[in-house]
Parts: sequence; structure tokens; C-alpha cells
Amino acid sequence: MSLIRNDKCWCGSGIKYKKCHMEFDEKLERLKKKGYEVPTRAMIKNHEQIEGIRESAKINNALLDLISKNIKEGMSTEEINTLAHEYTISHGGIPADLNYNGFPKSLCTSINDEVCHGIPSKEVILKNGDIINVDVTTILNGFFSDASRMFKIGEVSEEARRLVEVTKECLYKGIESIKPWQSSLGDIGEAIQNHAESNGCSVVREFGGHGVGLAIHEEPFVSHYGKRGTGMILVPGMVFTIEPMINSGSRKVFIDADNGWTAFTADGSLSAQWEHTIHVTEDGVEIISK
Repeated sequence: MSLIRNDKCWCGSGIKYKKCHMEFDEKLERLKKKGYEVPTRAMIKNHEQIEGIRESAKINNALLDLISKNIKEGMSTEEINTLAHEYTISHGGIPADLNYNGFPKSLCTSINDEVCHGIPSKEVILKNGDIINVDVTTILNGFFSDASRMFKIGEVSEEARRLVEVTKECLYKGIESIKPWQSSLGDIGEAIQNHAESNGCSVVREFGGHGVGLAIHEEPFVSHYGKRGTGMILVPGMVFTIEPMINSGSRKVFIDADNGWTAFTADGSLSAQWEHTIHVTEDGVEIISK
């Protein structure tokens, strides 16, 4: 749609185009003419939408803090699920995972060789030495926030401790690579892949980060491997997750045939994941949910 200066902006802000996204669109058009891949308007959030995502993230972050204080050896993953469900509902939110494409629980709990989408169960009891990823997505007033953290249960092996540490470093290497109007999705992927592989680990390629905010999964897909200077240019107003899944052994995975959800490492090696929701700003990034 072609707009003139005094039209209301396409982003839904209610502000005149000339004072909102006109200069932004002109910069995108210049990049596009130079051959760069640029985001669509649907990938750009306005100020009101970003504030809504921030409010959702207050619940999401506080829930992960609560889990951090309570998770322990002898606890079932179903207890974690119940804690999360009750906290989210009591604070006016909705657990986004529950019933999403048939997923049966309010969060994901992935232990040891489970890469992602582990399903909480009364039968799964946390043991000394386990590492577990808890992945939570919250809806508040129609806005989504998404994050996951790793937890070490009791005394874990040096291999497990190092994998959890390297994976978090990978996440922050990806975040640090973001330079608004300059870097691309490929920069994120290369930064993560280089750090993982230089530490003797591998990057899962079947899953990645994603746009988020108005839905649980939006464009763009954020790969955790790649080549610097390739893919979509990163610009202010984009909101997406970075969530590297890093294995201590082979990068190959398989999906549990019984539940159709949980991904495992093919060789039985350990896997870890950290996830933040990122907002690209004019001068850097804002970590909204972590």
C-alpha cells in the first residue's frame, strides 16, 4: 500500500506516516535496491505492541525465577508444569504451550539427551546429575513472550556443566552479533556455530528461533548456524527469539515416535538450550524475556 506523508502509518500506531515509519521505509527501500533481503511490514512491531510483549514477559520472567527457586532433586516434571500453570493463570496470563497443535502441557521440560519439547510427567523425577531445560511461553492480553533456562540438578558432570555454560555463551554471542541496519540473520547463525564448534560441540539444525509477539511462532526463522552477511537484514522493531540447542556429541536428532513431540540426540549425548526474546532497537537490542 502506497502512503503519503500525512496518512496514518501502516504500523497501526495512529501516528502520521511522516513521523512514524516513512524514513524507516526509505532506508529499507535503499537496502532492497542494493540486493539485501529485508523484513516485511508484518515483522515490525509498533511501540504499543512492544509494550504489550514486555508486559507479557514480566509474567514469563517471574515464572522462570520462581521455577529457579523451587526446582530440585526428587521433583517430578509434572510438578514444574503445575507450578507454571497455576502461577501464569493467577497472574492473568495464559500458558501458550497448552493445547498448541495438541501439546498436552503448559511448558516443555527437556532432560539430558532430550533436545526440546519434553513433555512433563508424574513419572519423570529429577535426579542428581540431571540437566534440564524449562521452556515457557506466556500470553497476556494477546501478546506472547518466550524464554527458556537450563538448570543443573545437584552435582552434575564436568561435561554437563561445560555444555550448559557453552550454550549460554552461544546465545549471547548471537545477541552480540546484532547491529541494527547492518547485521543479518546469518551473522547470528555464524556467531553461534563458531562458538559451539570451537568448543567441541554441535548445533542442532532442525529447530531454531522465530519471530514472536502477536503469535507463538512468526516469521522470520532464526537459524543457529550460517554465514555472516547472508539472510535478512535486522532492523528496529523486529522481535524474535534466539534459542540455540547445542549438543555435546553429534548434531543429529530424532523425534519420539510415541508422543510425536520430544526431540532426542541421535547418539544419546547431552543437549542444552537457552532462549531469550530479543527486540531490535535503533542502537542495539533489548532482551525482553529471559
